[in-house]
Amino acid sequence: MAKKAAKQSVAKQAPAKATKSLPVWDLTDLYASPKDPKIAAELKSLAKKAAQFAKDYAGKLAKLSGNDLAAAVVAYEKMQDTLGRIGSYAQLLYASDMSNPAFTQFYQNAQEQLTVISSQLIFFGLELNKLSDAQLAKAYKQSAKLAHYKPWLDAVRSYKPYQLSDELEGYIHETSVTMGAWQRLFDESISRLEFTIDGKKLSEPQALDLLSGKDGKKRKAAAKEIARVFAANAPLFALITNTLAKAKHIEDEKRKFAKPISSRNVSNQVEDQVVEALIATVKKNYKNLSHKYYAWKAKQFGVKALDYWDRNAPLPAASDKRIDWADGVKLVREAYHAFSPELAKVGDKFFDNAWIDVPVRAGKSPGAFAHPTVPSAHPYLLLNYLGKTRDVMTLAHELGHGVHQVLSAGQGALMADTPLTLAETASVFGEMLTFQELLNRETNKKNCQLLIAGKIEDMLNTVVRQIAFCEFERMVHAERRNGELSVERIGEIWMQVSRESLGPSITLHPEYASYWMYIPHFIHSPFYVYAYAFGDCLVNSLYGVYLREKKAGKADGFAKKYLTMLKAGGSLRHKELLKPFGLDASKPDFWQAGLDVISGYIKQLEA
Repeated sequence: MAKKAAKQSVAKQAPAKATKSLPVWDLTDLYASPKDPKIAAELKSLAKKAAQFAKDYAGKLAKLSGNDLAAAVVAYEKMQDTLGRIGSYAQLLYASDMSNPAFTQFYQNAQEQLTVISSQLIFFGLELNKLSDAQLAKAYKQSAKLAHYKPWLDAVRSYKPYQLSDELEGYIHETSVTMGAWQRLFDESISRLEFTIDGKKLSEPQALDLLSGKDGKKRKAAAKEIARVFAANAPLFALITNTLAKAKHIEDEKRKFAKPISSRNVSNQVEDQVVEALIATVKKNYKNLSHKYYAWKAKQFGVKALDYWDRNAPLPAASDKRIDWADGVKLVREAYHAFSPELAKVGDKFFDNAWIDVPVRAGKSPGAFAHPTVPSAHPYLLLNYLGKTRDVMTLAHELGHGVHQVLSAGQGALMADTPLTLAETASVFGEMLTFQELLNRETNKKNCQLLIAGKIEDMLNTVVRQIAFCEFERMVHAERRNGELSVERIGEIWMQVSRESLGPSITLHPEYASYWMYIPHFIHSPFYVYAYAFGDCLVNSLYGVYLREKKAGKADGFAKKYLTMLKAGGSLRHKELLKPFGLDASKPDFWQAGLDVISGYIKQLEA
């Protein structure tokens, strides 16, 4: 049923319906199908416009007036919107079924065509960086329109110290499509993996889901089978990891980035010292957070230490009750509405339209994401919903991203995107609202304890686990600079950071050394992971401000400031966005305050 529904929605692009079956998205808001003549026409038009743009402006920016430079930026933005629309459609189609040859071929061809067109536009950013500060300051005074784009221009110019020659920049851009092929190889290899558990063949999301199931024997069987399949495919995933890490090393050296993580910090528009403070503070709190919680959880199971397959297991007193899609949606909608009817109204669009792809199915991209597409369209959400409380929280999380993307679209194609460090704010805040709604509805004291324990685990997975992932990446990328890493060495690094972060109350059996292979962020966006911890700690502090404002009868004022922050998109930096709330991520105690919220929940359980 799910496979048939997916085929109808994606291939034929018929509108999806959330009846008895889970809803699937309808991509016809972008294009009718991969063979839509509009795509070919837009690609042809883009190629012509890009060539003309290069002819009109290449080598001439320094001589333009402020208004003429603003006109160039506007023209560039329009092309970026169309390029983004085609690229988004190809990516979403591919994510819907990575085993469909027609979709994978269309995705690859689209990537290659878009790369050729955008290669003609590479000069623009490079040449903007060659302008002096004085030249730009003069242009801003001449044109209010250009001044509007200053945040984007500042972001472009943050790469100025790392910029290479025009020829080398063009070469790197054009060969990026080959690096994308390695990422595609990872995605398609993961989607093709089969796990046989209790005589049934399962996909990766289904197999991983069993690790948080009620049945202990199934958890162990699933863990062992996942490890077996991963180990059998380890040489391929190690090759992909080594290849992409080497490619990053080469580019980082050319650009003279100090550390492998530095390029991510620049793109996130966050200072190195702020990220280092976050990582150091979380690591310093490992014992007070994850070590302490898992020791408590082991006691609930009557053991000294939990096997790794029991780390995300429900507590013994927990029920195995599933939350159906309709009830999950209702809970999330009401949680958003209780905070802000305006915010909830934006969220309702995702449920009232076919903007979400919900069911698990063969070939579909694992995990969950929110894709912003482009401001002239609307975002789409992808889930793999199995009815657990965590799945409801994932819905709340991705909906937060989606709402943020809708609200920031008013900034336009160049400034709608939010740096990753702030992109997780709305998603984690949405989770917190939903959790509190769930907690407020619960009258049974024992069930409240179970909910708090579940929230702690989610927060540990978001903060401690992601910082451990970041440390894994730092070690892998650092060692890759001295030569290729063997499967065994990558596994050793994984085990080391896992033991440090999880603590002595989690027993990591030898086969756990292969569990690094399925994390897509390592492949698609190195060092993305710390953004989750950044967002969670930030939201903990932000939510604390909200509770104080609510107690003082100023909840509406907070909600207005919050919506203003989301609407800003990438037009403001973290210091400017947090200032109205009295928060500053550069202060030493900022991160500790966020972590204290987690330790406070743990103390509640221990008491």
